[in-house]
Amino acid sequence: MQERPEPGFTPGLTARVELTVTDADTAQAVGSGDVPVLGTPRVLALAEAASVAATAASLPPGMTTVGTRIELDHRAATAVGRTVHAQARLTEVDGRRLLFEVRVTDGTETVADGRVERMLVDRQRFVERATRTA
Repeated sequence: MQERPEPGFTPGLTARVELTVTDADTAQAVGSGDVPVLGTPRVLALAEAASVAATAASLPPGMTTVGTRIELDHRAATAVGRTVHAQARLTEVDGRRLLFEVRVTDGTETVADGRVERMLVDRQRFVERATRTA
């Protein structure tokens, strides 16, 4: 079996993604509360999307990253119609483990911040293992 070389991820890689909040993104819609503001699960997904985007261009063929740990403080509410931006910055590389600092903002206010940990994996082997029957 041939080993794939580890990619040369370097701390400092960044990416930014945005979301304009719709009714489908609210806590009411995603089942995380009963208020019509951006739900925490959508904030988390946006932070994770930024971390995925930060390394996407550097991934070797056949490889991907999967989320393994997230620490997120959701600090402020965001109304429907507002646009939020998530920025992820790769801060640490430990073999296949990648650690990102993330920040979600709504204009000048911090909506959420935290850390996302991802692991570099072989896409095909990962899916095969996940779909095995017992």
